[in-house]
Amino acid sequence: MPDNIQDKIDIYYSSLSKGQKKIADYIVQNYEKASFMTAADLGKVTGVSESTVVRFASRIGFDGYPDFQKNLQETVKSRLTSVQRMDVASGIDDGDILENAFARDIEMIKKMRDSISREDFAGSVKAINSAKKIYILGVRSSSSLAGFAAFYMSYIYDVVLVNTSASSEMFEQMFHITQDDLCIAVSFPRYSNRTINALKFARSRGAKIISITDGELSPIAKYATHLLVAPSSMVSFVDSLVAPLSLINALIAAASREKKDEVHARFEDLERLWDEYNVYSITGEEKH
Repeated sequence: MPDNIQDKIDIYYSSLSKGQKKIADYIVQNYEKASFMTAADLGKVTGVSESTVVRFASRIGFDGYPDFQKNLQETVKSRLTSVQRMDVASGIDDGDILENAFARDIEMIKKMRDSISREDFAGSVKAINSAKKIYILGVRSSSSLAGFAAFYMSYIYDVVLVNTSASSEMFEQMFHITQDDLCIAVSFPRYSNRTINALKFARSRGAKIISITDGELSPIAKYATHLLVAPSSMVSFVDSLVAPLSLINALIAAASREKKDEVHARFEDLERLWDEYNVYSITGEEKH
């Protein structure tokens, strides 16, 4: 268990009510599962009311249950193995998995909307539009998000999607990065050391950095010129990355809007090219 939460429980344990001690005991023994439970879920497994769980979180020094859960989750997620993730998910998903998955994704997007730094978002848009070249990287599960961002941004900007199959290749591709350039890094649990090392290198060259990750405790947060936090939701051994994908959509839309005339002209040329070479199928038309 994370030391700060264990310390708080130890300090306040003797003054807790009988019901609150049940919660404390369960958390100490099952902190991986507890970190992903709602207050209602935690109350159910410990035989106490949801309000007792909320009071417990406040009693041990947190600003309510969400603050307690966030503190526990941010430390736990990066430590769980794939097998542990499956065990945790099976312990909290005892209902309609389709409904639960959708509900978590909706909750994550709402949470991001309410908490994201508008200042960092605006700064990110400015950094994108002022960069000479944009390097985009994401390793393992985050590579799909990096690829999505690079695909659409390459229509407008000079973009390098950093190949992350080997550390040596990453540094070779980023060798020419300068203070005039921007690095957009995407990383979610379990965090890759390759991404962290790449950002160390980018910062040493003076490049601006946009870190897209799940919290301020993420190891790539400290390298960020602009930090964009998008919570992720754990589903079995995978993370749901719906929230960061939504964030990337918004970032591309906001950045391209500031270059509307240039983007419009660029896509007019592209549409003519796509038509000439029959790139896209048109529904209802038979191609010969």
